[in-house]
Amino acid sequence: MAGKSAIEWTDATWNPVTGCTKISAGCDNCYAERFAERFRGVPGHPYEQGFDLTLRPERVNQPLAWRAPRMIFVNSMSDLFHKHVPFAFVDGVFDTMERARWHTFQLLTKRSSLMRKYVNARYKERLVPSHIWLGVSVEDGTKLSRVQHLRDTHASIRFLSVEPLIGPVGEIDLNGIHWVIVGGESGPNARPMKSEWAREVRDQCINAGVPFFFKQWGGLRPKSGGRRLDEREWNELPKYSRRDEQSMQYGHLVAAG
Repeated sequence: MAGKSAIEWTDATWNPVTGCTKISAGCDNCYAERFAERFRGVPGHPYEQGFDLTLRPERVNQPLAWRAPRMIFVNSMSDLFHKHVPFAFVDGVFDTMERARWHTFQLLTKRSSLMRKYVNARYKERLVPSHIWLGVSVEDGTKLSRVQHLRDTHASIRFLSVEPLIGPVGEIDLNGIHWVIVGGESGPNARPMKSEWAREVRDQCINAGVPFFFKQWGGLRPKSGGRRLDEREWNELPKYSRRDEQSMQYGHLVAAG
């Protein structure tokens, strides 16, 4: 089964790939690496190889067997667009997501240029189906290029995970962005998140009419600091419909033609 998730913005996780390598400062205290490395060398354990990048073809079709609709975070323990994951393998993951239309898939990457390359080749004449949400991680203002890569991707739903927020982000171009998540880092070496950094992102979302989700303040444990920002919880989700997708598909084809 998919692992039930304690992540507030999803229901379950699906990991057809596990393991990764660090690519930027947001990876320094990776929770997935910390979890996986606890089991390195344990015979028969799924993480016997620790956090080494591992393709798991036996898991590619898993969501097809889950009949109840759910929000599924794709590769919570890896990055599907790691440079050592062949596009032929990514094809299988996207084939499954396209077939399992009763689910909503949330795919998040730091390798935004590779995602753009793959998606725009696969969906050359159309947009990604609206039940497949594509997102990028942005930990501070030095990684805003990922937002531009995402905006250039032929996605129906685009989202930002501004987590762990380890520095000010500055002005974000939210045109074409449908959802923003903000969260602080957790774990024994968690770097603190300043309230003004979170407010800066939230206020831009409010001004742009983009749904905003505040996940956590972080700390030693994910729930250490709670989830309230300025005396309230922010649990907004993308507002989208199949009609929106059809309209966007038409507009995309007209522009392409």
